[in-house]
Parts: sequence; C-alpha cells; structure tokens
Amino acid sequence: MSTTLDLAIELISRPSVTPNDAGCQRVIADRLAALGFTLEPLRFGETDNLWATHGQGVPLLVCAGHTDVVPPGPLEAWRFPPFTPVLHEGILYGRGAADMKGSLAAMVTACERFVSEHPAHRGTIALLLTSDEEGNATDGTVKVIQHLQKRGEQIDWCLVGEPSSVARLGDVIKTGRRGSLTGALTIHGVQGHVAYPQLADNPIHRFAPVLLRLIQTEWDRGNSFFPPTSFQISNLNAGTGADNVIPGELTVLFNFRNSTELTYTQIQSWVTTILEEYSFKYSLEWRHSGGPFLTSGGELIAAVQQVIVDSCGYEPQLSTAGGTSDGRFIAPTGAQVVELGPLNATIHKINECVDIQELDKLSEIYQKIIERLLKPAGITPL
Repeated sequence: MSTTLDLAIELISRPSVTPNDAGCQRVIADRLAALGFTLEPLRFGETDNLWATHGQGVPLLVCAGHTDVVPPGPLEAWRFPPFTPVLHEGILYGRGAADMKGSLAAMVTACERFVSEHPAHRGTIALLLTSDEEGNATDGTVKVIQHLQKRGEQIDWCLVGEPSSVARLGDVIKTGRRGSLTGALTIHGVQGHVAYPQLADNPIHRFAPVLLRLIQTEWDRGNSFFPPTSFQISNLNAGTGADNVIPGELTVLFNFRNSTELTYTQIQSWVTTILEEYSFKYSLEWRHSGGPFLTSGGELIAAVQQVIVDSCGYEPQLSTAGGTSDGRFIAPTGAQVVELGPLNATIHKINECVDIQELDKLSEIYQKIIERLLKPAGITPL
C-alpha cells in the first residue's frame, strides 16, 4: 500500500465525530515533527487545532483541513463498519474517506515529499487543522485565524482539501462559496378548538401568505461568479398532534445561501420589512454562519489550473456551488483560497468511500501545486 493510503486508513480508524479529534492530529503532528515542522497545538473550548509550519517568511502557503467527521448514522446500514476502514475492489470505505481524511493524508504525504526534496524552499509551508468544521465551527479555524492575526501572520495562499470533484478528480475546483444565514421564526397565535376558530388565532394561516411571498421574492440575480441568492424552508412545526386543536405557535426554520450581491444585514432587513407588513405577533432569531467569499484570480488559481491540466489532461471548472467551508474564515484576511479534493458523491452518506488511486493522484497534484508556489530559486517545478 502507498504511504497516502496507509495514513488515510489510520485516520479513518479513529472515530473523530465532531468536535472530537480522537488523536488524528497527534498522528499527523508526529509525522510532521520528523521533517522539522514547528508544531503549535491550539485548543479552544472542546476543539483541537493544529498549526504546523516549515520554513520562514513569505510567501505563506497553507494546506487547510479538518479531522472531524459527521456522525455515521445507523451502523447496520453500512456495508462495512464506518470506523473500520475496508479496501474492496480498489475502493476505500469508511466515514471521512472523502470528507476529508483522504485529502488530509494526501496533503501530509505531499508536504513530506516536498520538504524532503526541497528542505531550503522559499517562504513557509503550513498545515492548519481543526476538529470543528462539521459542527458549530466556533472554536476551530476561525479562532486559529484570529490567533494568527493577533501576531501579524498573513496567509498568502490557502489550499483547502474539501471534496470538490464531481465526475473525475480535479474536474471542479471551488474558488469561493456562498454565504449562509439561518432564521428561526416563531409565529405567535392563540390555541383553540377547530370548531370555534373565532376564539383562536391560527399561526399557520397567518404565515401562509408570508411563506408564498418569501418563496416568490427574487432576492438578487447573482452574477458571473455566483448563482442568485436562494431561500429555503428547512423545518415547519406546529400543533399538538391532535386533529381538533388549532395550534398556538408555528416555528419556522429557514436558510439563505447568498451571493456577493447581498450582505446578510440586507437580507435580515428585507425579511423584517416583509414580516412587518402582516398583522401577527412573531419573534425572530438569526444565525450568520459566514459571508460569501471569492478568489477571482491570482497565483494560486493559476497554479492549481496548470497542475490539473498537466496531471489530468483537462481544464478544471471553477465553481462557487455547495455548502459552506472553513474558507469563509480564511478568505476575509486577504488570502487567495482554492478548494480541491476528491469526488464528493458519497460525502456525509452511508458507505462513504474514495478510489484509492485518487488518493495517490491527489497527493501528487498537491505536491506539484506546492512546487509551483514555493520552489527554491533556480529549481523548475515538476
């Protein structure tokens, strides 16, 4: 087996359900220490983070990722136990295989080869790892970035190992992400008997025209980099379970995925304006997970594109689709951010898996990207 596959298996075997790291960062740290990396474990709350660097000065290239995974779900539904990695017909099965322990293994082995071959490389190569990406993301990358900013460290380029590929490795790279804003709305009515509606106030009926209004609103038209801002209801809850009781409250959970055409404060103001046009009592709480970000050009995108063309024979598609990532905490510092990882078809699913040949290829691609950006003077990148 390859060193990348060996490391991926070791990481998957550790049940690091968010925010538990389960020793994954220690495994990686030990390997990096052997190469002369300076290690800085950073624990905030219940979250383990690792900042590991080799070299000094600028430019600073960061390989970023997370060791935590989502819960496996019903164990009996898995073909193989989710935390007992299994190789079957060229495929590695296990929770985190694609999201994103496979990427982490590829990043680590790429860095190992690069540093071994170019110990006097220019600038600094760093790994930023967290165990709080799949959860609340409050004590992970965001806190590490704050820590680095306080001492004046500026990231130039950040390569995030999120699974970005769709049909074949490297066919899609993420150069940005939409923002995410969640609203928790409660419509306050008056509970009563369905036979005496005049003595009650049905919050579902009150909300019905508002729901239609929110669904039909064109929030923006997007732009050349982002699709239009979307509004989706994720939960509606009301009633006692009885068929003869008008509910007293309706709770609504909704989410916006916004483009760079709108800020989250503009969305909040717009929603409030709509709600105030209707005569009902309500309460509303907001949770802003992160704003949209975009890397529209620069050395990092150019390096990633060229390496994929050279290594895979095709041009990657640039995309901002999908959910949020920790890139939302890194990009606002002024860093160029690109996400590149394995196929995302099985992420967060039962029987999550990755092609083992992809892991070796991804490690080679990562190394070549690092070569292009941090090659020592006088050395031509592979």
